[in-house]
Amino acid sequence: FFFSPPCPPSLPCTPPSCTMLGFSSWLVATSILLSPHRTTSFTQSSTLHHTMKSSSSPFAPNTSHADRVKSSPLHVTASSTDYDIVKVDLADGRDYPIYIGSGFSDEESSSLLRSHVNGKRVLLITNDRIAPMYLERYQKLLEGDGIQVDTVVLPDGEEHKTFDDMSMILDRALELGLDRKSTFVALGGGVIGDMVGFASAIYQRGVNFIQIPTTVMAMVDSSVGGKTGVNHPLGKNMIGAFHQPQCVFIDTTVLDTLPDRELKSGLSEVVKYGLIRDAPFFEWQEENMNKLLERDPAATRYAIKRSCENKAEVVADDEKEAGMRATLNLGHTFGHAIENGSGYGTWLHGEGVSIGTAMAATMSAKMGWIDDGLKQRIYDILESADLPVKLPKDSPMTIETFNKLMSLDKKVADGQLRLILLKGDLGGCVFTGEFDVDAMQETIEEFVKEISA
Repeated sequence: FFFSPPCPPSLPCTPPSCTMLGFSSWLVATSILLSPHRTTSFTQSSTLHHTMKSSSSPFAPNTSHADRVKSSPLHVTASSTDYDIVKVDLADGRDYPIYIGSGFSDEESSSLLRSHVNGKRVLLITNDRIAPMYLERYQKLLEGDGIQVDTVVLPDGEEHKTFDDMSMILDRALELGLDRKSTFVALGGGVIGDMVGFASAIYQRGVNFIQIPTTVMAMVDSSVGGKTGVNHPLGKNMIGAFHQPQCVFIDTTVLDTLPDRELKSGLSEVVKYGLIRDAPFFEWQEENMNKLLERDPAATRYAIKRSCENKAEVVADDEKEAGMRATLNLGHTFGHAIENGSGYGTWLHGEGVSIGTAMAATMSAKMGWIDDGLKQRIYDILESADLPVKLPKDSPMTIETFNKLMSLDKKVADGQLRLILLKGDLGGCVFTGEFDVDAMQETIEEFVKEISA
């Protein structure tokens, strides 16, 4: 055992606040295997025990950076790979780890992943863009100890996030005769993760699954928290289930092959965490956005880790989105309408969310809930990430389209549209149906008017 003091890039940090216990990866993997809940959590011994959840959120705007670091997850220094573990605390022994590192060795990857495979059959699912790059490697990593790995390759793209395309997973599982001890593995971005998660939720009323995200969007958001589903012509993600993975395995080296547009799209969700609950993280992004765009390894890993910490804490407090978890959808009601109304696949999810976030900020400012200075900072950081903040001139969006699609949003309750809006200082937001409808309509009209202008 030894100590390693990793400090977040470009943030003030004084040991021992940032000193976390390190140990070799084989010990972690062995501990997982020996744990009574080995398919859902790493061991709960006093040596490895670490709990993110506390009575006071480590990411609340009124806590210091030092306090947040003390609440950070276990930092592991392995013999060949340095990586972090963020733990998602859930009830009934369903806790699971998020492994975050770069350049895992084959031995480390195989040990960590196979420790979360419950039976002897694995169905590895990816898309036709990821398959040529990573399918063979992960198939070999999952094999061993008598585990048989079969594969499914789906077409890539949001336009294929449909029940019919997802049924290809179920068809393959039935053809192979997979039983309830089988494990589905999602290798890809948010579309693959959502579809595989949903397929695993409904196949034989539920089988285990593992997330191996390959995009920034999936790493910082969609792979964590158990939201799964597919799109419907009338609404995005309207058919789905809550179904938590056994683990999330993030190797940031796969981002080397991620197109720039996909990288930027994922950053919209990173910005979101700073806006809704983590002001110091937002300030860090303002100083380090160029590093993220340049794929600086330390900055990228820190942004992913900090995002996962935020997401994990929210999910632990509100797994089924009864309240607090809905705040993670800042900009999504407007954004989903844009994605659907423009035709699935026209916009990447993060691009739609970026415009939606600009709309939410504009509406919040119109109501006097945030000042113009904060609104401008939001526009500035999105533009610094090379993300869109307005609709293009060829957009098909109209006022009527916005109103119709937003009325079908999942957050509508008893016929009342509810929105996530910013309120107060940076890091503050509300989930509410009590807002100025005129301000919402003025915002929609303003953005639609820009199309013709």
